[in-house]
Amino acid sequence: MTTAKMQRPYLQLQFLVLVLAFTAVLGRLITLSSPLLVMWRTGLAVVLMLLWLLISKRAPIRMNRSDVCKALGIGVILGLHWMAFFGSIQLSNISICLAGMASISFFTALSEPLINRCKPDRREILLGLMVIPGLSLVAGSTWDHALGLGTAIVAAMLAALFPVLNRKLTLRGIAPQTLTVYELIGASATCFVAACLIPDIRITQLPSISDWGWLLLLSGVCTVWAYSFHIHLLRKFTAFTTNLAFNFEPVYGILLAAVCFHEYEELTPTFYVGALFIIAASVIHAMTGKAKHPVTAAGEPPLD
Repeated sequence: MTTAKMQRPYLQLQFLVLVLAFTAVLGRLITLSSPLLVMWRTGLAVVLMLLWLLISKRAPIRMNRSDVCKALGIGVILGLHWMAFFGSIQLSNISICLAGMASISFFTALSEPLINRCKPDRREILLGLMVIPGLSLVAGSTWDHALGLGTAIVAAMLAALFPVLNRKLTLRGIAPQTLTVYELIGASATCFVAACLIPDIRITQLPSISDWGWLLLLSGVCTVWAYSFHIHLLRKFTAFTTNLAFNFEPVYGILLAAVCFHEYEELTPTFYVGALFIIAASVIHAMTGKAKHPVTAAGEPPLD
């Protein structure tokens, strides 16, 4: 196998991270509150995904009842994660949110062996722990955004769970597109319930004209395509490896926020020192060259 062919999955993973970083920019542009934003995002994504599956017939729509329940349950976690993610952006800014999200590697290093009932990898835990000093510097430089940072860390804790759970299902041969449909339904239902329970949110509020365009982009590219592709990449990498690669998301996101919203004007040099410390774990992980490649699902050829 050529070097270029071996590196292609890693390049695909980094492109996915770049697309997900752009999600934060869209979340800043959309004026809806966090639960309504995610409810509309996931609802539109379900419609788009179902239409695509009906037309292309690339994957079945039906699953057995047990797998449907599992997928809906993962969707609940996904909905809570996205509400916390966009809530963090609204409470602080994109840079603070993405810096907090980088703690996902530490939480994944704990959740993956716990769920899979295996011995924790010391190397993964140490790499995950490297983000903690960085988070301290980020928080210490921006105490005015402490609530936003805390919400982002909650989002990271939730995000550490669903890739591990998804990988268990995809390795059994369930099509990523099919799995995505049911998980998005679970996420949309979760956000609908949350919007109904929160007093200050009007469930009848409709997106503005500008919101519709951003929502379609967020639903079609940053949700349907990105989430399905993420599930597919879990056949090539462990959940820890993919989540550790997501530590590059703050780099892309902070650069995008600086260009689009001039956020660099409200952040101190200490923030950037902390952010650099956070992504150092990803650089070290990449330099070691020992990322794991699990066996693909039975009967499912690996996608490049």
